Amino acid sequence: MRVKAQLAMVMNLDKCIGCHTCSIPCKNVWTNRAGAEYMWFNNVETKPGIGYPKRWEDQRIHRGGWEVRDGRLLLRAGGRATKLAKIFHNPDLPTLDDYYEPWTYDYHKLISCPPSTYQPSTRPKSLITGENMRISWGPNWEDDLAGINATAAADVNFKNLEYQTYLEFKRVFFFYLPRLCEHCLNPACVASCPSGALYKRDEDGIVLVDQEQCRGWRYCVSGCPYKKVYFNWKTGRSEKCIFCYPRIEAGLPTMCAESCVGRIRSIGVLLYDADQIEDAASRRVERDLYPAQTAMFLDPHDPEVHAAARASGIPETYLEAAKASPVYKLAVAWRLAFPPHPEFRTLPMVWYVPPLSPLLPAVDQAASGAGLLDAMRIPVTYLANLLTAGDEAPIRLALQRLLALRSYMRSVRVDTQADHRVLEDAGMTVPMAEDMYRLLALSKYRERYVIPTVRREETEDLYQLRGTVGFPEGV
Repeated sequence: MRVKAQLAMVMNLDKCIGCHTCSIPCKNVWTNRAGAEYMWFNNVETKPGIGYPKRWEDQRIHRGGWEVRDGRLLLRAGGRATKLAKIFHNPDLPTLDDYYEPWTYDYHKLISCPPSTYQPSTRPKSLITGENMRISWGPNWEDDLAGINATAAADVNFKNLEYQTYLEFKRVFFFYLPRLCEHCLNPACVASCPSGALYKRDEDGIVLVDQEQCRGWRYCVSGCPYKKVYFNWKTGRSEKCIFCYPRIEAGLPTMCAESCVGRIRSIGVLLYDADQIEDAASRRVERDLYPAQTAMFLDPHDPEVHAAARASGIPETYLEAAKASPVYKLAVAWRLAFPPHPEFRTLPMVWYVPPLSPLLPAVDQAASGAGLLDAMRIPVTYLANLLTAGDEAPIRLALQRLLALRSYMRSVRVDTQADHRVLEDAGMTVPMAEDMYRLLALSKYRERYVIPTVRREETEDLYQLRGTVGFPEGV
């Protein structure tokens, strides 16, 4: 057993209000530069929809991630020989139109134009060419189902569903899906780079791009199935979410988590067995991928795991943080959180708690159990296609537990007589329900973000280093 530590995040989609407050500070801090105008390391999509960039989930088009061929785990887009043959033309790359052409307005014209009978107006201008342009797409173009009548057919999560049915007014549904780099355990972007510029940090699992090593081949962009690696057209290098590692090293959460209005994000440490990565990602049946990844995670309270972790060089601060990790509780202990599209086989580490939703109008209010889950506006099949490669059983268990928690707390707070039956039906205990309620509804800052500070053998004078690090060419 080779124990490694990974910083991971869980987002509770039941609490996301789609305010985009997470995206704005991320944009202002990391991609507010020339060449990065179209980049959003963190973006919030409305589901159903095809997202940003367009149809990023459809690997029949983008060929990202991994697949199993002849019993071997291989990059979907091909290995070294294939990449060498197409190194000057990568047909799997998304185009700028798939993202959007960034624009601005000539605001000076509004205040400098001469007096006129009509209100002054400005036309959008491309931030790339400087010419007037017609806006046809954006990073949140489908916000609150805008244009879904035209894009729903291309949403791969409608697999085994009649999407037209869910566009009818009485059955329509939507929820928000915040996205950032998954910092995968088996990152396809790292394996795709011909220059070896992408790497996964040993101490916390954060995936980064070495800006000096990058040569701009862009195979990382096409190799990432989540399309969270971007190409800076000015510097000629790739960039991606860095999980705000300067803040992480100081024990602070990422910018997106810090600014989240709904407090939907939790960050913590997971311990896993690195020797199981290949086996977990190579399962032939896609529905076995989520259970295989979950089985990789180790119990932080097990003395044997602690002994193996110490032997692997993991510091005590990480071991203590793993014991209090909210991510371990949500993803492993309680089985409430799931990885997006495990069928991409990258073993992603930013997970989601599926959202509950209102009941359809025609449903009998006395319905319960499985009938109640099937009566919700958001189809269980849609959530399963998004989070568990189509396996509905884990999604149903998570939703049943969330419903049981609500029902139990209502019996405690309103009826003043605790109903333990609903907990037993969901495989829960009273201490588990109280702990779950605390974390999901009442948790404080240090309960949601259990982040160990970095420990270095050699320290540097950061004051001396200021101004000497950053992106090349002073951008």
